[in-house]
Amino acid sequence: MPAPLRIGLAGLGTVGIGVIEIIQNHAEMIAMRAGRPIIITAISARDPKRDRGIDLSGFAWEDDPVALARRDDVDILVEVMGGHEGAARAATEAALEAGKDVVTANKALLAHYGQALAEKAEAAGCTIRFEAAVAGGIPIIKSLTEGLAGNSIRRVMGVMNGTCNYILTRMEDAGLPYEMVFEEARALGYLEADPNLDVGGIDASHKLSLLSSIAFGTKVAFDGIEMEGIGAISVDDIQRAGDMGYRIKLLGVAQMTGRGLEQRMTPCLVPQDSPLGQLSGGTNMVVVEGDAVGQIVLRGAGAGRGPTASAVMGDVIDLARGIRTPVFGIPATKLAETVSAHSAAPSAWYLRIRLVDKPGALAKVATKLGDAGVSINRMRQYGHSDGDAPVLIVTHKATRDDILTAMAAARATNVVVGEPVALRIEDV
Repeated sequence: MPAPLRIGLAGLGTVGIGVIEIIQNHAEMIAMRAGRPIIITAISARDPKRDRGIDLSGFAWEDDPVALARRDDVDILVEVMGGHEGAARAATEAALEAGKDVVTANKALLAHYGQALAEKAEAAGCTIRFEAAVAGGIPIIKSLTEGLAGNSIRRVMGVMNGTCNYILTRMEDAGLPYEMVFEEARALGYLEADPNLDVGGIDASHKLSLLSSIAFGTKVAFDGIEMEGIGAISVDDIQRAGDMGYRIKLLGVAQMTGRGLEQRMTPCLVPQDSPLGQLSGGTNMVVVEGDAVGQIVLRGAGAGRGPTASAVMGDVIDLARGIRTPVFGIPATKLAETVSAHSAAPSAWYLRIRLVDKPGALAKVATKLGDAGVSINRMRQYGHSDGDAPVLIVTHKATRDDILTAMAAARATNVVVGEPVALRIEDV
């Protein structure tokens, strides 16, 4: 059998330990599938003395992940430290400069520096594999770069942050307010150290930018994503959406139009009986629409030790087999410059507006909507509270710009209390 593929593992958190466990528990099976043994020769993490519940004595230790990347007994670097600056970036660059492939779970690094790193890798005859960076155990990168390579992709969309999906599902099931479920998620360890990475849509947007690059052959354009988190969603919004046959999801959507690449990560209403509407808990789902294949749906665990380590090992085994593809599906120098565009396609919208409880208030708002070209399809008024009259409106199809104009005009009246909420109703 050929010589072993030797891994340098940078990062011994949940995913790093998962990688060690898979290699130790399935060494013979992996060798048969890869055509050669796969071993870990050296590791690096912040604290060599920390008890991680696994025997690490058989591995060489490097305090500096850059030194790990440069070791002569390391063939590929597996980077699962996280963070788009500092050690993770330095170690990745060092590995490429040494002519070594990189497998990473680091979506932030690639969202910010993917183009430069891809060019560096391909110039050196190397590659970067990152299945674990997007949607955990779901093989969406391999699906786009290999299984669907014969398709012109029309649209990519999905729920790509399990924490947000957990929060929205929990609010619906238990009837609890956002603030309470947010604290519950924090106590359970579901939130990042900076919670805004999750609930602000940043984490999911990192992932969407990578999928967009592969799907549409463009340079990664994280800065071009229209982004909105879930903090403004109330349990009333969730219940009222349910009354109308919808569920609210933090939904990523990317599509190429004649004006440029549309990318948005925003709360949307989706039909309850759609695959996305039926998604619950911390699960992820990605939907891809191709001209030949039609629509396909991939669903699975979006995070966690096992699923993410599984994705890492899928990439490692491909490299052991000699399967090498450009980082983003086509050579980095051939990726098109990204022209970012806001969505101009009309859709129905859900509007939640609190009005002062006095005659003529609703008529004023309806007039402002009409002046902006927004037509009302359905409307419901709920019980008054503290002098407010909550009104729920579902519009006929309107553009995002029309909705923004209408909301600005409504806020300028003296009858709207607080900030209105406007959520797209997505056709899925």
